[in-house]
Amino acid sequence: MMTKSYDLFVFDWDGTLSDSAAHIVTSLQASARDLDLPVPSELASRHIIGLGLEDALMYLFPGLPRERYRDVAERYKVHYLAGETHLSLFEGVEEGLRAAQSAGRLLAVATGKSRRGLDRALDTTRLKPFFDASRCADEGFAKPHPDMLEYLLDHLGVSADRALMIGDTIHDVEMAHGARMDVIAVTYGAHDPEKLDRARPTYTVRSPRELWQWLNPSV
Repeated sequence: MMTKSYDLFVFDWDGTLSDSAAHIVTSLQASARDLDLPVPSELASRHIIGLGLEDALMYLFPGLPRERYRDVAERYKVHYLAGETHLSLFEGVEEGLRAAQSAGRLLAVATGKSRRGLDRALDTTRLKPFFDASRCADEGFAKPHPDMLEYLLDHLGVSADRALMIGDTIHDVEMAHGARMDVIAVTYGAHDPEKLDRARPTYTVRSPRELWQWLNPSV
């Protein structure tokens, strides 16, 4: 249960609201096979979820010429879009967002997705009306740089001590630290609990149900 009141909740998307981490991993691995590149492990693929494209590919394919990044991105897009319609939200997302909105909190998204990708996801899930603002990796500095959060705080007129980040990767935790914000690490997404604990989140929750009970204690 919350021990501090916040005016703004900022959510990561993949692995936090959307149960998409496994699909991202298989799409990355299929892309590598298509291009005869070394197939990244599941652990490595999960590590880069949330990062910007360039940082992700530098990590997964060290030594790959930058001129080939576009090829990987195009193959990834093909595989990801092929299964995107089968992705689902985690339990309680819509109800939890509605409760937070009804309680008067501002809601936002900070994601490693592109603007086009997030807009498509918001339209597909019909969650767009819940969010007051969003920021994507192709609109500024990608995670773990605090740029996304600093933009959202400024845009919505909320001070860092009144805002809370919620994410499933160390990139989310480090981004929040950089913006001097509190952060909840959720352990049901891309990164395992031990890895998240080492990043020193303010709070940790273990399941979607626990997250929404924590954010909306009066419901």
